[in-house]
Amino acid sequence: MRKRYGIVINGRRTGYLQSWRVLGLALTVGLAGCTAGPDFQRPQAPEVTRYTTTSIDTRTRGAVTTVAGEQQFITGMQVDERWWRSLKSPTLDRLIEEALSFSPSLMSAKATLRQAKEIYSAHAGSTLYPQVDAGLSVQRQRMNPNIPGLDGDAMKFSLYDASVGVRYSLDLAGSNRRTLEALAARVDYHRYEFQAAQLVLAGNIATAAITRARLAEQIESMGVILQNLEEQVYLARERLRYGQAAPDEVSAKKILAEQKRAELPTLRKQMQQTEHLIAVLAGRAPGEHGLPEFKLADFALPAELPLLIPSELVRHRPDIRASEALLHEANANYGAAIAKLYPQINLNANLGSQAMTTASLFSSGSSVWNLVGQLTQPLFNRGLPAEKRAAQAAFDAATANYQSVVLESFRNVADVLRAVENDAQALAAMDAANNAACDSLRSVEQQYRFGSASYVQLLIARQQAQQTQLARVAAQAQRLTNSVALYQVIGAG
Repeated sequence: MRKRYGIVINGRRTGYLQSWRVLGLALTVGLAGCTAGPDFQRPQAPEVTRYTTTSIDTRTRGAVTTVAGEQQFITGMQVDERWWRSLKSPTLDRLIEEALSFSPSLMSAKATLRQAKEIYSAHAGSTLYPQVDAGLSVQRQRMNPNIPGLDGDAMKFSLYDASVGVRYSLDLAGSNRRTLEALAARVDYHRYEFQAAQLVLAGNIATAAITRARLAEQIESMGVILQNLEEQVYLARERLRYGQAAPDEVSAKKILAEQKRAELPTLRKQMQQTEHLIAVLAGRAPGEHGLPEFKLADFALPAELPLLIPSELVRHRPDIRASEALLHEANANYGAAIAKLYPQINLNANLGSQAMTTASLFSSGSSVWNLVGQLTQPLFNRGLPAEKRAAQAAFDAATANYQSVVLESFRNVADVLRAVENDAQALAAMDAANNAACDSLRSVEQQYRFGSASYVQLLIARQQAQQTQLARVAAQAQRLTNSVALYQVIGAG
């Protein structure tokens, strides 16, 4: 008796033909579950625990002003999605909400995200599922039986054809799946880019509003200083006329007054350009009316500032997440390039009917069908290995870019933390200087009332007080700007 060989499945032995069928099915299913190339692994969180070489004070020095109070860093603090509300300016809140709805830059980023989603859906629809097409054709033919050596007259007839075709790629090595993975990563990239655009837009508007408030107060202080200097020039000329002053004194006063006068147009230009910027950021034309005006008194310094440790920052900042998505995309493209080196199996099937009349087109005897399976294995294609090496190089570049973005984000946070710390100290000093200047002015005013100080001395004291106030305004605005910058660098919202 001849032995029978086969494969044992569930305790039953199959014959030769059944064995090969089962083996082929198992191989197909097994390969279909494989995907070429390495699976993506998220980059590990950095091991560093702080941003600067020396520790940061968790509590900044305060000053006795409206926007120069004490601030405290809180690690792991929950940040409101609308973080700009911490500045306590309803006018700013309304402007940012308007910009988030009507900004062309955000509309562009949102449309790009929508485009990436549709590209993914289109590719998924054409690769994950079989493609089914319906066809209907009519032919008019003339057949000459003499050509194949038959007798008879030439015949003319019509041929009607109706069919349904199905085609599908088994994607054994996972080329389509890797391509879909890359497209999904591209969607993530555009999603994080959209979030980054929202963050940047809100931060730019808040910074511009604070800058506008600073410039408005500086222009006002500069006007007072200039008026004071013009009075000093007038008094110096009067003293010169009575022989109580030298011409050089008048010239010196006039030079100082004209220097201050020259600073005013520069400040106005900066404020006007800032207003134009605010309008464009909000999605308006610079010439439109109705834009709000801001003063430093409209803002409050946040008493608590959020702080993320480096390992949390890389999971939070949208630009880092976008760079990680590009890394994921490059990894998937590398797998797709590898998959092209493996066999490809395509299946095609057609079912339909053919007849010489439309009445008999769908009769039982007119049906036709075909089934085609095609296996393709690249044997010699010098381009495929080069494509694989190019994908590997792209992955290496994405890795280096991700590391660069992470390091740059750490630098951003370190710079802002130092700015918050040092600018708080600077404002405290400026606040003390302003208090001293105010005390000096009050003392000179009292002396002037009792006749022990001249009017010129009083003008000089007023000028010094306004000059100190000018610098103090800049320091106040800088502290507010630093708070906005911190929300931006940690990826708030």
